[in-house]
Parts: sequence; structure tokens; C-alpha cells
Amino acid sequence: MKAYEAYKAGASKEVPDVPFQMLTALNLGTPEWTAIARNAGWQMTRMNLNTFARHGVFGDRNVTRQIANRLRDASLIRRARVFPYQLMVAYQSADSKVPEEVRNALQDAMEIALENVPAVAGEIVVCPDVSGSMQSPVTGERKGSTTAVTCLQAAALVAAALLRKNSSAQVLPFSDDVVRVSLNPKDSVMTNAAKLAALPSGGTNCSAPLVDLNLRRVTADLVVMVSDNQSWVDDPAGGRSTATMAEWEHFRRRNPRARLVLLDLAPYGTTQAAERQDILNVGGFSDAVFDIIARFARGELSADHWIGEIESMAV
Repeated sequence: MKAYEAYKAGASKEVPDVPFQMLTALNLGTPEWTAIARNAGWQMTRMNLNTFARHGVFGDRNVTRQIANRLRDASLIRRARVFPYQLMVAYQSADSKVPEEVRNALQDAMEIALENVPAVAGEIVVCPDVSGSMQSPVTGERKGSTTAVTCLQAAALVAAALLRKNSSAQVLPFSDDVVRVSLNPKDSVMTNAAKLAALPSGGTNCSAPLVDLNLRRVTADLVVMVSDNQSWVDDPAGGRSTATMAEWEHFRRRNPRARLVLLDLAPYGTTQAAERQDILNVGGFSDAVFDIIARFARGELSADHWIGEIESMAV
């Protein structure tokens, strides 16, 4: 505190090692921001790359190398319990002034962060929606806090992360119909996510991947559909059951122990399949979905799982 008060009063030019929020209201130049960057923790570094760039921090080659090494430091990543979505946000949000070395470090960090994504037992099929409506921000349009990550990129991230942790998983992107793609589970998650996000788009037909699985008589223990659930292509008329539900019933006759997760990235209050013992609806998105999917696949979440989740919280 003595060093901080001396710095504020102009009696010292040495930037004190205090939480950076205590410094940002002061008149700081590049040397001060460089000192902040040198002392920053892992999460603070991840969240302030554009700020560092804006204040000229990356003009110092040694500091740039120090920041890149910090971001890819496995021990710091594990201590921060970083998950892939946080890193995708940082990667997508980084502007052109952030050096390539630092952006590459975020990709390295993504690979390490996958340790925090649980593996799922059994045969898995992941179905990311690549339709046009998935170009909207995954957080929705919120003044001042809209994310740079789209629903499509989040869906691609889920598919790529699950593929990395479960190398035998099938990935079936869909829009009007299934879009064939070949992914290497050994490629980086960022590479596979970018490949999925670049696929041609169209309308939304949520039953398409289930139709494909049934036609090919595929067996699987878990099907994960990542969409905004706006399946207007195959919407039923007259209030009948959805085509997705009809195809899932067909799939379950061949795979009676199978489970279906519908991850709705932009929940509008409707669903393609009603929740029951073998069907889980998840609305919205965060890194927590990976754990929820794994627990549901293990049979640890019942139809009233949210009641149990809420009751388990300490208040």
C-alpha cells in the first residue's frame, strides 16, 4: 500500500504489484501497462490481450514472449481450471494487433484445457447445426456484452472437443441435410472447429442426422445435437410430434439404452424432443455443458435433475 500511495502521489515511478483494477483509473502509459502485463495472472492475461495491444505492450518482444509462455503454461492452465470455451472466446476476440505468437499460445492452451473435458463412455454421435441461423452470437444480442463467438462456432467447439476426447465419435454436421465432413481427431480443436464452422449452411432440419443414422442402421450409446432448435424444414403441422422425436423413437428401437442430449444454444422456449429419462434438454451454453453431458451419459441425471442441482447448492 505504501508503494501504491507513493506511485499515485508521483513520488515513485515504479508500478506497484497490486491488483491491476487499482491502477486502471490512473493515467497509465505503455511502461505502466507493460509492468502490469509482466505481473498479471493467467486469467487476467487471457481477458486483457486487446487491452495490452491497445496500450503498446506487445512492442516489447520480451514481454510478448513472456505472455505467450504464460498462456501455454500447463501448470497455470490446470490451476486456473480453464475450459475450451474460455479460450475460444479469447482467440476469437483477439484483434489483429495481438501477435500471432500469442494467438498460437491460445491454441496450445486449448489442447491442455481439454484435460478438463470429461470423456464419455460408449459410442458417441455429435451433430452440430451449421445452418444460417447459427451465425447469431451465442450470448444473444446484448448491448455492450455481445460475444464474438457465434452459435455455429460454439457448436463446432463442442463437436471438436468431444471428438478429441472420444476419437471413435462420429461427427454429423447438418443444415437442410447431413453435411459430410472428414475430421482428424488428432488435429487441434481450433483446426477442427474452424473446419466445421466453414461448412456450407442452409435451413435447419434437426431430424436429418437421426434419419441418416437410421438409414445406415448405426448403433450408438449417446447422440448429442447442438443447435438453436429452429427446425423449420421438418416442423410438423397440426401439433403432431416433431420429426426429430419420431426418428429418435425409431433409433431407440434399435438402441434401447441410447440417450439423446439436445443442447439448445439459443433457447426460445420450444424443444424438438420432450425431456424424459433418455432425453436431456440443455438451454444456453458454457463450459459446464461438457460435465452435464458426461453425467447424463453415465445415468447420473434423472428427469428432475435440475431440482437436484439447485438443492445441492449452498446458499
